[in-house]
Amino acid sequence: MTSKGAGVIKMMVLALSASVALSGAAYAQTIKTAVDATFAPHAMVKMGGGLEGFNIDLGNEIAKRLGKPIDIEGTQFSGLIPGLNAKKYDFILAPTTVTKERADALLFTEGYLDTDYLFVQKKTEGDIKGLDALKGKTITVNKGSAYENWAKDNMAKYGYKYDVYDTNADAVQAVLSGRADANLAGNTVAQWAAKQNPLLKTSYLIKTGLVWAIPFRKDDTEGRAKVSMVIKCMKLDGTIGKFHEKWFGAKAAPDSSAMKPVAGTGVPGMTGYDPTPVTPKCS
Repeated sequence: MTSKGAGVIKMMVLALSASVALSGAAYAQTIKTAVDATFAPHAMVKMGGGLEGFNIDLGNEIAKRLGKPIDIEGTQFSGLIPGLNAKKYDFILAPTTVTKERADALLFTEGYLDTDYLFVQKKTEGDIKGLDALKGKTITVNKGSAYENWAKDNMAKYGYKYDVYDTNADAVQAVLSGRADANLAGNTVAQWAAKQNPLLKTSYLIKTGLVWAIPFRKDDTEGRAKVSMVIKCMKLDGTIGKFHEKWFGAKAAPDSSAMKPVAGTGVPGMTGYDPTPVTPKCS
């Protein structure tokens, strides 16, 4: 064999090795995502280290079904969407309410939980029985959340003040310490806070018709499609329902977002929804 022929073969072997290495690396690529680790019972720090909660179980199961490892970072909610857009994360695992503004800027999977708003108060205080009862009160919200947006949009109408905190745990603590009259959060989080602390109770529920879903960057249609398929399968086999009962102490309603897949991809009625019927492919 000539030296020229040997050189060609060597280059072919190197190219094949590089191709195999890249293929293996792509398969082993770790999913990067994040949660607000103070947002119990969706994500919280375990006594022995690490994270636990509904969304931690959800993320681990998604990664398992995609055949990839997952790295879940605990950080402040206000930094999640900027981190996603900066390509620090592949998607956001933290509960993210799908609003028109967010749907215009991001791609969402279908909802995996319905999300309503619920007030948390001290048990010694009279119940908030309607939004008009907020006049003259101070409420607390988590920075960067849909609850902050609601508080800002409705402050003039109902005559309350609101304070913003970096974590929902701090927002609840402000109520306990008497610096605020009530905390506004998602129904699951509010119920958990009241369950964990005998000094707290839940009161008025604001029905929204909104859902929590997983956001992706606007150009990541492939990533959105893959995770959307997994979520459909997790609804059909009851996995999300099991997580719901485990963390919230109640069965999910059969027609809720935790149990019922949508026909297409995304959140119906929102920007980015693809109505093309999807046939779930579940292994």
